Amino acid sequence: MATYFLVIIYLAFISLGLPDSLLGVSWSLMQSEFGVPLETAGLLFMTIAGGTIISSFVSGAVLKRFGTGIVTFFSCFMTAGALLGFYFAPSIFWLFICAIPLGLGAGAVDTGLNNYVASHYKAHHMSWLHCFWGVGATLGPVIMSQFISGQHSWRNGYLTIAGVQFILVVILFFTLPLWNKVGGNSNVNATKEPNSPLYVTETENQKPMQIKGVKLALLSFLFYCGAEATMGLWGSSFLVNVKDLSVDVAAKWVSLYYAGITIGRFITGFITLKIGNRSLIRMGQLKALIGAALLFLPLPSIFSLVGFIMVGLGLAPIFPCMLHETPIRFGQKHSQTIMGYQMAVAYTGSTFLPPLLGFIAANSTIGIFPFVIAGFIAIMLWGSEKLGGTLARNSKKVEI
Repeated sequence: MATYFLVIIYLAFISLGLPDSLLGVSWSLMQSEFGVPLETAGLLFMTIAGGTIISSFVSGAVLKRFGTGIVTFFSCFMTAGALLGFYFAPSIFWLFICAIPLGLGAGAVDTGLNNYVASHYKAHHMSWLHCFWGVGATLGPVIMSQFISGQHSWRNGYLTIAGVQFILVVILFFTLPLWNKVGGNSNVNATKEPNSPLYVTETENQKPMQIKGVKLALLSFLFYCGAEATMGLWGSSFLVNVKDLSVDVAAKWVSLYYAGITIGRFITGFITLKIGNRSLIRMGQLKALIGAALLFLPLPSIFSLVGFIMVGLGLAPIFPCMLHETPIRFGQKHSQTIMGYQMAVAYTGSTFLPPLLGFIAANSTIGIFPFVIAGFIAIMLWGSEKLGGTLARNSKKVEI
């Protein structure tokens, strides 16, 4: 039953990734239909992201009050309704209205499922969970492009994705009783990873933000997502303007970066059976740092491709492994709340750090891109290593 239930969670994460890339793919048609400026897409994106950040921050209390199953069901219903609202929207005003529940629902689902898997399943399932998000994020533009090329209609693309979401809502409704049953009967201890100690901290009477190491963990999440999103947003511009590649070649190289993340997470799921989370986080950060260095060294252009792929493969294990470490680092009691904080800070990094680079580059040069990426990764590495030291000094080490 636990395996069957895990399939449902994977499907939920595919559906979570499906809407994430739709706005960018369909915006050219939406812009002309509604007669709004190009930058309106950025405001819509910020509205969705703002809802996601808010719901992630408060999700800990909501999850404790209602449980993961109910929150996931209502959140998916909310996102499905929001996508259906995009299909019917008669004006840009209604797109902004629908963007609010779309963001709120996504944040709650993301936090709830991540904490559930971190608490009840082993590390390889967390890596595969985020691999399936990549599958959804890849399929979304594919589905939308079919309707744009065949019918020249972005609305039918949103209708189709909404239909997929509503199917998931029905499945979640009929499986609501399983959430507590599977979780309660689970004999999988999330802390039991290979070659890794468990740090037991005295956190029962502390507020989440008072627990030693939480702020360092949030710092790592902020700059991880800043690095990942900045690579995707500005990588093509760097390749075109600095490395003198054509636009289509640059786009293909950036797509290989995303492929590196998705494939890397699939492979990481197998590696976690032998290597612990902490080792994978460190190895991934070092690999990504080397990849970033290849981008600013005076080497032939082909090394930039290698650098993009290395950064993607390096980033692949970091996010799911850091999430899976949450109940191990800070205890089960506070894991839901801290998971929500982590997801909120992660979305903050992916929302605000890439535009910051764009602002700086507009007043200097896009040539600073690889140095900024390397800086983000270096700060993340520093925060992660300092966190490990903090936990080791302030915890009782127990061999598993």
